[in-house]
Amino acid sequence: MANDAKKIRFAPGGAIYIAPATESLVIPVDLGTADTAPAGYKALGYVDEGGVTLTPAIETQPVNAWQSATAVLYNVTSASFSVKATLQETNEVTTELFWGAEWVEIMSEDPTPVGTGVFRLDLSSTPELKELSLVVDWNQGSIRNRVVIPRSMISDRGAIQLNRTENGKFELTIEALDSAGKLGYVLTNDDIVEGP
Repeated sequence: MANDAKKIRFAPGGAIYIAPATESLVIPVDLGTADTAPAGYKALGYVDEGGVTLTPAIETQPVNAWQSATAVLYNVTSASFSVKATLQETNEVTTELFWGAEWVEIMSEDPTPVGTGVFRLDLSSTPELKELSLVVDWNQGSIRNRVVIPRSMISDRGAIQLNRTENGKFELTIEALDSAGKLGYVLTNDDIVEGP
């Protein structure tokens, strides 16, 4: 196979979409259309210039035998798939994901409660982890790719740096959970696979 510079790929465009992982959610099975959230999902908006980091990982343990000084095979001890991104937009979806709670409007204490336009987000001392479904799209021209993770949870949150000259950012690491024996799947229309 000869070297082919046309096969070098970048990801100049893309999006992250998220939805509660419920039984009624229809998990996407196609590439969808560019810049359109799959049904039931919400876009997370701008991501910082570092982009999105996708990390599939497998941990193995060697199986040794008396007859060999080298392992005779490896056994899988764990598998994982993580997505890490630093979100730049401050909106309801990104802030609720980051803080792990929902905004609730404070109501006036008049005889008839009226919304005050002030919202409160309570940080629990025993937070409840919510299951999410995640879709990451990226493209280079007409070449489109999509990772779909039917079930996942936020496993790590970075610190928010409040700064006069730099915007607020929400760093999240999301880990795939088992979904009928799969962590998720990758879709592409790239011509990297040879036909039969």
